[in-house]
Amino acid sequence: MDNKLKKWGLNILGLILGLICLSPFYIIIVNSFKTKGELFESTLALPSSASFSNYIRAWEQLDFIKVLGNSLFITVISVLLIIIFSAMAAWMIQRTNSKLANGILFLFISSMIVTFQSIMLPLISIAGKLNLLNVPGIIFMYIGFGCASAIFLYHGFIKGIPKELDEAAIIDGCSKWQTFRYIIFPLLKPTTITVAILNTVWIWNDFLLPSLIINTPETRTIPLAMYFFFGQYTKQWDLALAGLVLTIIPVLVFYFFAQKHIIKSVVSGSIK
Repeated sequence: MDNKLKKWGLNILGLILGLICLSPFYIIIVNSFKTKGELFESTLALPSSASFSNYIRAWEQLDFIKVLGNSLFITVISVLLIIIFSAMAAWMIQRTNSKLANGILFLFISSMIVTFQSIMLPLISIAGKLNLLNVPGIIFMYIGFGCASAIFLYHGFIKGIPKELDEAAIIDGCSKWQTFRYIIFPLLKPTTITVAILNTVWIWNDFLLPSLIINTPETRTIPLAMYFFFGQYTKQWDLALAGLVLTIIPVLVFYFFAQKHIIKSVVSGSIK
């Protein structure tokens, strides 16, 4: 009897916690269908009518196809390059195991505690002189900021991969690149998925760096376009919430298709 009560209690507690976690999504989705007047009357009440006018206006004012394409291009290219460069660097640092390699790893780890705000002005000044205030420039900067934590994660995982695998591959005639490409990198899948998720969420939602580097109508990302719903004297909450739902949808689609691989990576990582 006591076990049943504990089980029911845990189930009820889990349900309550789940509802609390999902409540922000409820507020965003419900209020995205409301008019301005209904928003100020009650944020928790259901809308009087299910109208998609807010979504249509938000789509048009955001120029959603263009900003979505910009965000996808910057995010996908940046994440792919972070994964490739970080995995190769971590592998070589771990396998070299010299004072120089350990010093380089220490520099990468140390850079993780440096806040972006502290280097923001010098970075923009140097980027302007090097003609990097554009899309290739921001991708280059994302690689620089994202590689430190990714190398740290990869380095810890590679420690568990026997060095004998590298030696066996070299004996069989593999080059360094072939050893990494066909032997080491497939084994890094759990960490690769973790790195991809962390950097995708960070770059997709980043506002500060794009606002300094690519704040032009042709190259705006979704967060930059969303900012224009919030003026100095007026805030278009009805359009902003509809735009926010549109912004979330691509990330949800990514998780929907990647969930099987995410679960596999978590399980294999825990077993390892």
